[in-house]
Amino acid sequence: MKISININPDNPETEISVTCPALTPEVEKLISMVRVMDSKLTVKKDGEVFLLDLGEILYLETMERKCFVYTDKTVYETDAKMYELEQQLAASGFFRVSKSTLLQLKHIKSLRADLNHRIRITMDNGEQVVASRMYADELRERLGLKQA
Repeated sequence: MKISININPDNPETEISVTCPALTPEVEKLISMVRVMDSKLTVKKDGEVFLLDLGEILYLETMERKCFVYTDKTVYETDAKMYELEQQLAASGFFRVSKSTLLQLKHIKSLRADLNHRIRITMDNGEQVVASRMYADELRERLGLKQA
């Protein structure tokens, strides 16, 4: 793969152009990753509204009818429902691991088998999330892990 960067101070915005012989799964993944970087989610904290880059989100969790968005250092709240977020974020590398948790796969640091066929997931920031057995097999498949 060849990468070229043109710096042009007269260009009003950043533009990414992909030239390839065919639209392969690798090229599609690259395009998807670029789109994730440019996507945002509206969240709130302390009465202030933020536009949060999807790439910063480690996971989302619902508790007591509220949806919380976790980043490396901060927890935000969103008015969106978990099922809406799951549909909206699926193409951006997010995966539901339990009824109440949706996480971004690229922020998984490690996995450990847990009781009752669950999976204990350690995120980049050291926080742990548990994938329920209902979602465990699909998670392994999504990550390309074969069961022994």
